[in-house]
Amino acid sequence: MKQMTRASLGIITGSGPEAGLDMWFKILKANKNLMGERFEGDLDAPTVSIISEPQLGLSMELAQNDLKVWQTLSRVANDVSQKVDYYAIACNTLNYYQPHLDGLSLKSKLVSFGDVVQKKLEQDGIKKVALLGADSVTDLGYWSPYRQLKDVAEVEVPDPSLGLHQLIYDVKTYGGEMPFIVSSFTKLVNSLDADFVLLACTELPLIPIKTGKQLIDVTDLVAQEMARLSQAK
Repeated sequence: MKQMTRASLGIITGSGPEAGLDMWFKILKANKNLMGERFEGDLDAPTVSIISEPQLGLSMELAQNDLKVWQTLSRVANDVSQKVDYYAIACNTLNYYQPHLDGLSLKSKLVSFGDVVQKKLEQDGIKKVALLGADSVTDLGYWSPYRQLKDVAEVEVPDPSLGLHQLIYDVKTYGGEMPFIVSSFTKLVNSLDADFVLLACTELPLIPIKTGKQLIDVTDLVAQEMARLSQAK
């Protein structure tokens, strides 16, 4: 594909920085899959700009850090929007700010985690799903970017006493392959009633568990949408 005919993409990361790498890899994979036999190498990859901002890591405790996080995110979003046609935030929690970002009327369009997930549930006819993520995500309250999912499906969330929020911190610190992390997360997933499980935190797909549940990697859904949009200009 001629690069001049393709839309350019942006990734905002930092919460955590590995999440941006994960999204970039998944965009490249999705792009290659979409192109199939037309893919011939480097020149057929999308143009991607990435900004990694460590201050966005404050989003794990979003209610306490709202002002600082928003000031940082709005600045970074403005910077990346100068370079790209579409951008995504490699953090489920930070997608809470979708209405705020839309209100800035930036030059590029945000590919929202919440919108992509809702589209997936509606297209596949999924009527019950478990939602796993940070506490502010899974409580489906004011700070959750997935509040609207209750309008399209029954949403199961884990008991906070199971320690998923701390487990996410542990992945950030030790990596997803630590045996105690794999064991704890496997036990949590298998305790859920829903057959479909949304991994709505960018750290969770980094944990290599084996389960009979249908795991839906939200980052991968967004990456597929980004790759599609890059070819649609």
